[in-house]
Amino acid sequence: MRVIGTAGHVDHGKSTLVKALTGIDPDRLKEEKEREMTIDLGFAWLTLPSGEQLGVVDVPGHQDFIKNMLAGVGGIEAVLFIIAADESVMPQTREHLAILNLLRVPAGIVALTKVDLAESEEWIELVEAEVMEVVEGTILEGAPIVPVSATTGRGLDHLLETIDQVLAEIPLRVDRGRPRLPVDRVFTVAGFGTVVTGTLSEGDLRVGQEVEILPAGLKARIRGLQTHKHKIDVAVPASRVAINLTGVSKDELKRGDVITVPGWLEPTQLVDVRLDYLGDAPRALRHNQEVEFYSGAAEVMARARLLGARSLAPGQSGWVQLRLAERVPLVKGDRFIVRQPSPSVTVGGGVVVDPLPRRRHRRFRPEVTQRLEMLAHGTPADLLLLTLDRRGPLPARSLIADAGLPLETAAAALHQLLGEEQVHMLAPVPAQAGEDPKSLASSSQYVVSSAGWSALLSRLTGEVAEFHRAGPLRQGMPREALTSRLTLETRLFNEAMARAAAEGALVEGENFVRLPEHSVQFSPEQQEAIDRLLRDFQRTPYTTPSYKDSVAAVGEDVVMALIETGQLVRLSPDVLLLQETYEELVAWIRNYISEHGSVNVAQVRDGFDTSRKYALALLEYLDDQRITKRVGDERVLR
Repeated sequence: MRVIGTAGHVDHGKSTLVKALTGIDPDRLKEEKEREMTIDLGFAWLTLPSGEQLGVVDVPGHQDFIKNMLAGVGGIEAVLFIIAADESVMPQTREHLAILNLLRVPAGIVALTKVDLAESEEWIELVEAEVMEVVEGTILEGAPIVPVSATTGRGLDHLLETIDQVLAEIPLRVDRGRPRLPVDRVFTVAGFGTVVTGTLSEGDLRVGQEVEILPAGLKARIRGLQTHKHKIDVAVPASRVAINLTGVSKDELKRGDVITVPGWLEPTQLVDVRLDYLGDAPRALRHNQEVEFYSGAAEVMARARLLGARSLAPGQSGWVQLRLAERVPLVKGDRFIVRQPSPSVTVGGGVVVDPLPRRRHRRFRPEVTQRLEMLAHGTPADLLLLTLDRRGPLPARSLIADAGLPLETAAAALHQLLGEEQVHMLAPVPAQAGEDPKSLASSSQYVVSSAGWSALLSRLTGEVAEFHRAGPLRQGMPREALTSRLTLETRLFNEAMARAAAEGALVEGENFVRLPEHSVQFSPEQQEAIDRLLRDFQRTPYTTPSYKDSVAAVGEDVVMALIETGQLVRLSPDVLLLQETYEELVAWIRNYISEHGSVNVAQVRDGFDTSRKYALALLEYLDDQRITKRVGDERVLR
């Protein structure tokens, strides 16, 4: 699954080209149809020649809707940059190009549209030459230029092949176990409720999973997932996703919110950044100047506090602390755009270096800029965190090896991260390992980042919650089934389960796992049927109703619940006993063997006036439970 976005000047044929390629009209609003102009984000999809599924985000080109354009380009992997052959480069062509360059979009293709309206082939060649000159020094330098016509079909197949080739050279998005979906649309669907859409990054989302909606901190659960109108159980990074949420209403959500797993991402109002100020900005950026800040799908006003300079001239870069008017969930490495509010124009952008500086920096302090330089280029601790984010939980010694750091350096960094609670050992740390960082760093115990643990815990609890929903009368999810669903290495699963239980997030039974709040609840009708059945068991405690008869009386789910909760004991596929009857029989057999040395089937049968079927089932069950051992036709105590 890959995602590209369109960009380019208004009326250069972005939406028309998308419709020609996909068969889907991305202009969904009535006003867009009437004005023949894209106003808000549109979405379409297709299958590339290679078989790869491709999502397309179509953005507005008009300068009045640049804000909507910015909400759509944050998550794309490549850009389809549209320039009309009959008009060539125009004002929004240049502004969109500047935005793409500031966001460091990995790759792109230039689609030279409306070639059927061009004066001649020589004119098309002149436009191509101008495009190459305009994109020089940007992320589109050297990008393929494909002449196309959505009207005649010229070049469309070649364009699809080119998109396929360009995307094949871009590495797949890394799954860091910390999913983020910036919300670009919120709506309701009759019969389903609240739905949000966006481009997913950095982790997967699953049906049944609990999620957090930031910055408000609302909790919800994923009722359903769709990609390109197809239902899915798991959404993967770099896919366009629609999420049906339960527990929140449409009015509680807005564009710019972020859907993620709980517990790792903290919204911020102060953020330290490296800002690149555009060379064609209308004037220098002053200290404390108000700007519009865009990241992901979020848009907020901000004040730009210049930390190492009195002002930033057009074309300069510098360290800036942005004070946001509202809290925004950000992560180190996020790209952003800033615009001048009036007249509205893009003036710069850059990268988040510290999303949670916690305090307002004093200006012109060398120690502040030195720290930001260090954060920007990465410390040993940063490298360890990056490795954990990229690969997930790892044995400590594997983490050190993968990070490529000397043992002493890596051990000190790991010790620091543990002390700051940015990473955790899943299993308790032995006392001697805590005193000797090198011993800890060379151990086989699993290490996980705070974000990684939050994501892993969310997967554990999400699977168990889904099991409870599917089988509310089951006491818990079989441990083996949970292991199979998660496909984790055995030691990692065991350490993760132990930590989850220690934190109170899960409860472990003998061979099952449940949520702390889960309990088996019978309906009044079910309880009435249970009471009748149990009275039958009490009337004939040693010749009880069979499993088949019990199922006919109360239903198989209820019978299994009675077994799991310990009210009934299943001796064999067809033989059930009340728990108190079973305990009585076990006590009798222990006493009998103690007095006589052994017991056989006939003696149990006669002792309780039952049948051979029940006596044999009981003794074979006790053998399985390692209470008795068969010696010939006799049983003795183990």
